[in-house]
Amino acid sequence: MAALLVPAFIGAQQWRPSEWPVLRSYDEAHLQQVALPLGGIGTGTVSLGGRGELRDWEMMNVPGKGNSTVMTGNDAPLFAIFTKEKDGESATRLLAGPLYPQEYLHYEGRPVNHHGLPRFDHASFDAAYPFGQVNLSDPGMPVKVRIKGFNPLVPGDSQISGLPIAILTYEVTNTSVSELEVAVCGAIRNFIGKDGQDYTLNWKGDRVPVGAKDNKNEYRESGALKGIQFYSAGVDPEDKAWGNFTLSTDSPDEVTYRTFTTDNSWSNSMLNFWDDLSDDGLISNPQASIRHSVGGDQDPMGALSVKAVLKPGEKHCFNFYLTWNFPNRFAWSSENVGNYYSTLYPDSWKSAMEFIPKVGEYEKRTLSFVNAFLSSSYPDVVKEAALFNLAVLRSQTVFRIKDGHMLGWEGVMDHYGSCAGSCTHVWNYEVATPFLFGDLARTMRDVEFRYAMNPDGAMDFRVNLPLGSKPDPGQIAVDGQMGCIMKLYREWQLSGDDAFLREYWPACKSALSFAWKEKGWDGNQDGVMEGSQHNTMDVNYFGPNPQMGFWYMGALRAAEEMAKAMKDKEFAKKCRSLFEKGSAWMDANLFNDEYYEHKITDPETFEFLPEDSDKIPPFQLGKGCLVDQLVGQYMAHICGLGYLGDRNHIQKTLQSVV
Repeated sequence: MAALLVPAFIGAQQWRPSEWPVLRSYDEAHLQQVALPLGGIGTGTVSLGGRGELRDWEMMNVPGKGNSTVMTGNDAPLFAIFTKEKDGESATRLLAGPLYPQEYLHYEGRPVNHHGLPRFDHASFDAAYPFGQVNLSDPGMPVKVRIKGFNPLVPGDSQISGLPIAILTYEVTNTSVSELEVAVCGAIRNFIGKDGQDYTLNWKGDRVPVGAKDNKNEYRESGALKGIQFYSAGVDPEDKAWGNFTLSTDSPDEVTYRTFTTDNSWSNSMLNFWDDLSDDGLISNPQASIRHSVGGDQDPMGALSVKAVLKPGEKHCFNFYLTWNFPNRFAWSSENVGNYYSTLYPDSWKSAMEFIPKVGEYEKRTLSFVNAFLSSSYPDVVKEAALFNLAVLRSQTVFRIKDGHMLGWEGVMDHYGSCAGSCTHVWNYEVATPFLFGDLARTMRDVEFRYAMNPDGAMDFRVNLPLGSKPDPGQIAVDGQMGCIMKLYREWQLSGDDAFLREYWPACKSALSFAWKEKGWDGNQDGVMEGSQHNTMDVNYFGPNPQMGFWYMGALRAAEEMAKAMKDKEFAKKCRSLFEKGSAWMDANLFNDEYYEHKITDPETFEFLPEDSDKIPPFQLGKGCLVDQLVGQYMAHICGLGYLGDRNHIQKTLQSVV
């Protein structure tokens, strides 16, 4: 791979992180499940673990949870620290906290990555998303370390919030009374081609990712920027796990590196690397005489070490940056739909050159948001729930295809996305994106009203990829379709963009009018949904019920307001009439003095069925108090559409749900 012709890295003085806010702290006993994702919207992430480890490598367009993805055991990525007191002893430690007793429960006694390497005795984690800080200490070490990790998150700026970068600073404080040599080193195998989807089982039954082929590590410098770019000379550029990755630093201190290691039989490459680092904190490529004689590893390790001398009491920052590009996303498509970020930042080394001089600005803007939010009067538990769940926007749950549209799974499992298609009734519950990144929310409305619509007004609640594929007329959900009408109204209100509403208004009318087709959801057009109503519970409700009813009432109110803005007086009048009839009917017939219940109907005749009827279909609510019965009302309040039913009834229902 030829060196890229890029402009010199222009950097001011090396960035030093500011003091970061802390909303929640986790003590040493509660770190095993803590992992803060570092990465942008639609770029994938790597997570900073509660004890300082880098885990869950999910940059390669698929989820990667746990100990079985990308690299495992002694081959997993790591950061380590070397210290040497003047005329004294030296020590090398994994930059991670201690193991728990249960982590020895394994057929070989070592289920955790780098199980045998020496670690710090004590750890804690401080968080105020997207800022995470790991505190490491050890009475046997002459230093204490704070690992600080973040990725820019700036509401209103989806570009800055969608950068493929993880920013890591190792703040090392010399706690000894003598001058101290300190080196911080990051080491990682070249995982291009190995996203965890293709794997073999070894003789013990462990999952071993495969796919690397003739991978190469190249050391580069450009002004103050120094680092290693990881690429492949053998993986097919069309492969789902093809791409490039860079580990870099802007440190003015002494930087040494390795671009390959010895043959890896019996973990020899890690042993050789550890011995090299432990000698003096400087690393270099091993002599040719001890390398593998035939070809070497397909996934060679690259390592980058930064060394400085610290005076007693001095705190020093060792900055490292991870940047990446993995352009071939397939998601739920048989075709490559691509990644938006890859169209902007196709080369990870160039990305580092562009991003790193701006890290101080990224930090300042992110702190402005987080500090403003934390200064609110909400209880800390509410702040935590709201702020920390924004991490989902950076996870593999969410992605942006090549043209910029944002799409999402219902969630993710350890290795695969869970339930495809930007499912409309599931995404009804998500309200962070429109308020923080309205441009992204509007792309989701474009998906729904442009690509998921059938000619008769039915909306496919799971959109197919690539966009433009024929929708599936059998996938129609009441709550999803009515919710999309309310979300269109919300995005119009938040943006103030009448042209946006004008563009989608015909499709919106068609979507609402679909409810009025003969023997449809409200085929007799009385404001009450009697027909078969598929919904987010993955069943069909038959007969009037509060969950579908209030979504319908909310859609009618939203459509009324949009029709007025579009000068569509007749449609506005019809929506108002149906809303008033339906709302009054639900209060009179579904409210039982405690909550709203479900009146079950015969699927064939639409006649109401007695409670003991043998014609009642499976999975009906009947007199049950459904926790989600007021979701449509919740969205109506968010949209400023007021109460959809009697206010006293709504409030009593909330109490009953609780």
